[in-house]
Amino acid sequence: MTLSRRSFVKIGGAAAALPLLGGQAFAQLEKVKIGFIYVGSINDNGYNYAHNQGRLYVEEHLGDKVETIYVENVPEGPDCERVLRELAQQGCNLIFATSFGFGDSVVKVAPQFPDVAFEHATGYMSGPNIGLYNARFYEGRAVCGTIAGHMSKTGKAGYIGSFPIPEVVMGINAFVLAARKINPDFTIKPVYISTWNDPAKEADAARAMIDQGIDVIAQHTDGPAALQVAAERGIVGGFGQGADMSAFAPETQLTAIIDNWGPHYLASAEAVLAGTWTPGDTWEGLKEDVVEMGPYGEKVPEDVVAAAEAVRLGQIDGSFHIFSGPINDNTGAERVPAGTTMTDGELLSMDWYVEGVEQPA
Repeated sequence: MTLSRRSFVKIGGAAAALPLLGGQAFAQLEKVKIGFIYVGSINDNGYNYAHNQGRLYVEEHLGDKVETIYVENVPEGPDCERVLRELAQQGCNLIFATSFGFGDSVVKVAPQFPDVAFEHATGYMSGPNIGLYNARFYEGRAVCGTIAGHMSKTGKAGYIGSFPIPEVVMGINAFVLAARKINPDFTIKPVYISTWNDPAKEADAARAMIDQGIDVIAQHTDGPAALQVAAERGIVGGFGQGADMSAFAPETQLTAIIDNWGPHYLASAEAVLAGTWTPGDTWEGLKEDVVEMGPYGEKVPEDVVAAAEAVRLGQIDGSFHIFSGPINDNTGAERVPAGTTMTDGELLSMDWYVEGVEQPA
């Protein structure tokens, strides 16, 4: 199948985490060479920036035991396969493919280099030398939605998405579920721009939604353009995505979802050095500090901070899960009965919207 961020991947409960095959036996190393491949620029101040901060974290902690190289602005498609092969040929012992749409290329290239460890971010196809890692971004969305539910004056939010894949749909749903716990009439309007990073498209989408009456905006794209438009137009606020974006809109960012990849990258690098690396499958969040929340903006009232913190801490200690029932979809049909919580497999194949989400045009 063609793996693309441009369409839903119907992976279901069983396929969401395909059985990890028996790993290769990797030799112990004195120094590890690591390659990173990014779909965007390390200067996007968001998703790719966060992954690159993880690379720098590894360098800081391993010193002369590690050499890292990276390639940025690699499209999801045939170019990725070429870049992965070149990194392996350049002697990388460990390669991180940091975007969902790199999956097909990883699966094609990895068998050609059985002595190289590959790890694919946010993917689901594993192999003898292919590990998987992901972050529970939706947990941060629940915190953001709580703030939006309290602070929005119109009860309407806009959400700029890249592609309608489960990772993005999950975040939209978590956001509005949290907001509607505060304001049961809260609605959210998603707009998809079919790219991860196009500041002009993001800005145009933000302006259009603000013109339609939204006063809070969120985005699942890689840069701060939507937040900057929110500041220009003087709406209630918005949220950083992937990194703290407050420098771009200090009075408008209400908080940020920060991706903290460094500890995972370090653990994998240390395992390769020790010769103990195996193809794992991790999906971690606030509890493990893979997802972190940025500082709360000055305009966020103390009682709203307290409500947001209760959601954050509840997800850490397990007392709160945003996808616990009852949950209806946006047609009114019950999807999650009371007393049940969606499984990871169900979340990773999510292709429906909850009540309060306007159907994308």
